[in-house]
Amino acid sequence: MNRSNETSPVMGFILLGLSAHPKLERTFFVLILLMYLVILLGNGVLILVTILDSCLHTPMYFFLGNLSFLDICYTTSSVPLILDSFLTPSKTISFSACAVQMFLSFAMGATECMLLGMMAFDRYVAICNPLRYPVVMSKAAYVPMAASSWAAGITNSVVQTSLAMRLPFCGDSVINHFACEILAVLKLACADISINVVSMVVANMIFLALPVLFIFVSYVFILATILRIPSAEGRRKAFSTCSAHLTVVVIFYGTILFMYGKPRSKDPLGADKQDLADKLISLFYGVVTPMLNPIIYSLRNKDVKATVRNLVAQKYLTE
Repeated sequence: MNRSNETSPVMGFILLGLSAHPKLERTFFVLILLMYLVILLGNGVLILVTILDSCLHTPMYFFLGNLSFLDICYTTSSVPLILDSFLTPSKTISFSACAVQMFLSFAMGATECMLLGMMAFDRYVAICNPLRYPVVMSKAAYVPMAASSWAAGITNSVVQTSLAMRLPFCGDSVINHFACEILAVLKLACADISINVVSMVVANMIFLALPVLFIFVSYVFILATILRIPSAEGRRKAFSTCSAHLTVVVIFYGTILFMYGKPRSKDPLGADKQDLADKLISLFYGVVTPMLNPIIYSLRNKDVKATVRNLVAQKYLTE
């Protein structure tokens, strides 16, 4: 009998997560909860300082505020679900909740790719064409740049989520993941997923390959410009203005390439270990990276640190 004829409407899915490792569940519950609180605090503070301090009303900090808001939304779309699965024996998620979670994570991930590319362009203009920077990166330019990043990410997410959730699902509806990750969901489909594969390949070219290429080319010009600066102090100052962004780019894209680019194990025992490793790497990508972003930008940015100190000092003085 054809598998598609055996399907019935799916009311929900079961998320395996770390069910096979109950001791790890308790440990990771504490770690992820602490990381999530750091994400909310760190990114919340960055958003606050970029709004309250008029000196930070510049394109770079506007993009940084968008990135911080995005990181909060991205982690909030999955981390509460993951924490709940660590505490409760029932690890089910409804069909609609799975669709919403998939949509939010896809939208935030694609938007971040675009925003990192926009931030690279901002650094390119600031270093390579500093005299034209106020004109090229005016408010009339950088606000639409950020808005288009969000629009593109949301549009891509609508397409990918719609194509995935319209498929018929069969079997026990068990997702071998922490959350509704699209590749894990597609494995449960009882129909041809060639359209999904093609659309994801096209999306990866647009939201991964093109931004990476754009960032790489931008930094080639940035590095060439920095090396032409005669003084060592001048080179150091120029590089310091883009080092935080470059660090975030390396962590963000490096994790993605490591997660999806490593070879699969053919040994059954090795496959089980690799399955656990894949889940933990995915967890790193979803939690640790958003936690590091505000830390990297605040530690490497004197303006942000000065603003935070001023806000804290004003709070104590008012008390």
